[in-house]
Amino acid sequence: MHLKHSRTMLAAIAAIGLAGCSGNDNGHQEPAPQQPPPVAQLPQLAPAVGATLGACAELATRVNIPDTTITAASEIAAGTLAIAGKPVAAHCQVLGQMFRRVSPVDAKSYAIGFEMRLPRNWNGRFFYQANGGVDGSVVTATGPVGGGGPLDNALNQGFAVLSSDAGHGAPTPFFGLDPQARLDYGYQAVGKLTPMAKSLIQVAYGKAPDRSYIGGCSNGGRHTMVAAARYAEQYDGYLVGNPGYRLPLAALANIAGAKTYAALASTPGDLATGFTQAERALLSNAVLGKCDALDGAADGLVQDTGACQAAFSLERDVPTCAGARDGTCLSAAQKSGIAALFAGASSESGTTIYTSFPYDAGFATNGWASWKFGAPIDRDSGAVAFIWAVPPEDPASFDGRDFVLNANLASLLARINATNAAYTESGTSFMTPPDGANLARLKNRGAKMLVYHGTSDPIFSSADTTSWYEALRSANGGDAANFARFFRVPGMNHCSGGPATDQFDMLTPLVNWVEKGQAPDSVLASARGAGNAGGTNADLPAAWSAARTRPLCPYPKVARYKGSGNIEDAASFSCQ
Repeated sequence: MHLKHSRTMLAAIAAIGLAGCSGNDNGHQEPAPQQPPPVAQLPQLAPAVGATLGACAELATRVNIPDTTITAASEIAAGTLAIAGKPVAAHCQVLGQMFRRVSPVDAKSYAIGFEMRLPRNWNGRFFYQANGGVDGSVVTATGPVGGGGPLDNALNQGFAVLSSDAGHGAPTPFFGLDPQARLDYGYQAVGKLTPMAKSLIQVAYGKAPDRSYIGGCSNGGRHTMVAAARYAEQYDGYLVGNPGYRLPLAALANIAGAKTYAALASTPGDLATGFTQAERALLSNAVLGKCDALDGAADGLVQDTGACQAAFSLERDVPTCAGARDGTCLSAAQKSGIAALFAGASSESGTTIYTSFPYDAGFATNGWASWKFGAPIDRDSGAVAFIWAVPPEDPASFDGRDFVLNANLASLLARINATNAAYTESGTSFMTPPDGANLARLKNRGAKMLVYHGTSDPIFSSADTTSWYEALRSANGGDAANFARFFRVPGMNHCSGGPATDQFDMLTPLVNWVEKGQAPDSVLASARGAGNAGGTNADLPAAWSAARTRPLCPYPKVARYKGSGNIEDAASFSCQ
């Protein structure tokens, strides 16, 4: 709500209150209600102003930044990169490293590797591309705008973009043996790279960036949330996708899930047989049966996630097998085990590890299955064992499958919260935003944050992000919408995919909010059917239009059908 409207409303409410309190049956004059204090006006940041890049190759010798080595500066011709079939304009690629060292713990070499891509025609903005997974690779610095199969990127829009490996040179968890590499991965690489990147931009364009943005999905979303808490003065806009807000706890919950699915497996050792594709489709369809029409349209999407959790019951709404499992029912043991995971995984002693997961429509996909049945052994085992556990495991004898299936969850929970003389900051501490609901520094300087999260994310629960946003609202008098907005993406799996309208651009509305004061009341999202320039989403139901659109709504609003109009068109829905 705009400030002038809110003040008008407050004045009207106060007038009504005075008129209604002129007296009572005893002739006693009621005191006038106390008017709330006026809403503070937040600063409005000025728009960025562009510039033209000077000589690219000279940057290799002109840049002199402490603890930084520029290894190459190369002209990249227009069209060398493309986004959704569109050629990316000519730009300069700068490669380098910061803080090269040899670890006293594992004797391996470490550095913070990076690349920057500097457009010839610069828009005056800097974008820090926060990458996913365990980092370890300097991926192409293009700058994500949000969602799956993007049609544009920050580089193509004229941003100077930075990408890094976050302090280690391989996308494996063994860097966690080195205490400093842990801290760089958690938050310190962002703190070191940011001033370096701004200095390099100053040399390249003769001016520092007017506006700075940071964004990413998954661990990149976590990086961005950490930056919002730790580096609030460094960035003007924060774009957060499907964040691993409490990533170590989510990974441990996924290990708990693997143990449950292994116990339910009809084929020993094959976790996917503990909850088959047919059974997952059965659950998704049962959820739709109870929840699809809650938003006014039976369209294969659960827009009203909150109401759905109250309307759906796994025990009541999914048949219980009377005999053998055949894909048309769930066994009593499956119902018990799966319900416990959706409610929030617990340790052997009953301690809650992580949050609940919402029942939704996107469980039958291959992407959902890979995170639940493959990732615990292939990814989560190593991350817990080497990056967060104190002390870490021994790589020479480590077996990921054995680590997961024979894990003592209470012990692992204690180890990711532990410290010792070598590892002085716990995994939970260096990975999680400190006091994440206190973003007063960010708010009060006029910076803005947009957050999105797929409601069928199998690894980082949208319920965890919802809880964070509720805490943020509480810390700001019940409403944080004047500087941070959260959009749930119905049906979307982890960052993309699922039966969802998962193609959207949130960077452009973030820039418009930061630099023009235009707060986004909705964001247009599209399905990626056959022929989509950003790539086809294989998870789309056959009954959907290939070009279906929906509005993504700022929480707690929900996209509801207006009662008439094309059900495939966002114009037939409104955020309520």
